[in-house]
Amino acid sequence: MCSRHSIVIIAVLFFAPGLWGQELEPRAYLVTPVGTNAVTITYTHSTGDALFDPTLPIEGAQGTISTAAFAYYRSLSFLGRSANFTLTAPYRFGTTRGAVLGQEGQAYRSGMASPGVRFAWNFYGAPAMNREEFRGFHQGTSLGFSVKVVSPLGQYYPDRFINISTNRWAFKPEFGFIQPLGKRRRWFAEVAGGVWLFTANNDYFSGRTREQTPIGSLQFHLIRILQRKAWIAFDANGYYGGRTTIDGMERSDLQKNSRVGGTFGYVFNRHQSLKVCVTTASYTTIGEDYTSVSIGYQYVWGSVGGG
Repeated sequence: MCSRHSIVIIAVLFFAPGLWGQELEPRAYLVTPVGTNAVTITYTHSTGDALFDPTLPIEGAQGTISTAAFAYYRSLSFLGRSANFTLTAPYRFGTTRGAVLGQEGQAYRSGMASPGVRFAWNFYGAPAMNREEFRGFHQGTSLGFSVKVVSPLGQYYPDRFINISTNRWAFKPEFGFIQPLGKRRRWFAEVAGGVWLFTANNDYFSGRTREQTPIGSLQFHLIRILQRKAWIAFDANGYYGGRTTIDGMERSDLQKNSRVGGTFGYVFNRHQSLKVCVTTASYTTIGEDYTSVSIGYQYVWGSVGGG
């Protein structure tokens, strides 16, 4: 009984989809010509500790989680301004381990995580442009808005505590701000602030109801264009909230966390590019205190090549 309980608890956070609040995505409001298409394949490997409600008797909780994701991107015009949408389908697998009251437990899971869609709109500083118009475009001050929706369609078993999906909808409205620095426009500051909102999971382990309060997030990126084909970024974020209740009973799992990292992007030619990102937890109260390494390959076609 106790061994099973240890597996239950240590897996709850590691297998929660979406990694709410922890996103560190530079150039999320990148402007491209209308009609640009891209497919991206990304692999992310994460390892580290999990920090829980201090009243729970959990010791040595650790995880090794991998995520492979396929995404499709399409740029378009919305009210005369640059916009785009992205569809993402992730697959997650990995192992968590730890001990409750001295008894060791381990669990492995593999399956589809929750797919999602994001719509982004640069409503200031980025008019919708065709390929020829885009040739003369120079990124200036820009304001954007996006909405991300994550569905409850990932792998979920209501008779198990350990799941890859959480059987609920999640929504994230966000505002983004981009500011070039210096006359040569090789440096850019990018700030984005948003909030994750969740519906309830009404079938949490044999019919119980699990609810979660919103998680507010703020991320900052300092981007340097190295040359025509390469760029780097320093990334940092902070997120707060996400306390959960089960059948109305509140848990002591309020998140007050932050992460830092770096990203390198390289464009091979007008169709292909590569991005590598390394992030790590800088401050964690509750949640995943881990380090992640991701690599993504992108193929672009349509109005303009890679980005």
